[in-house]
Amino acid sequence: MNDAIYFDTMREGLWTAVMIAFPILSVALLAGLAVGLFQALTSVQEMTLTFVPKLLAIATVFWLSMTFMSQQLVSFFTGRIIPLIAGL
Repeated sequence: MNDAIYFDTMREGLWTAVMIAFPILSVALLAGLAVGLFQALTSVQEMTLTFVPKLLAIATVFWLSMTFMSQQLVSFFTGRIIPLIAGL
């Protein structure tokens, strides 16, 4: 395999990973920021208050974006990985 093909495949794979992880990570960041702000404003330092809202937000966004994530992953594999395996 040529070095250019290898590095291009790695670049595209990393970009696909970023696109798949972005919705979940951005919602986790926003939920953590909102909970942290709420805790700072009200002086409530409950450990479950930081965990449960983030978990619910992440699970909701994961459920809503599963089709997008699977389409991105299938597109990457059918367009890039399978032709390399098949030798096309």
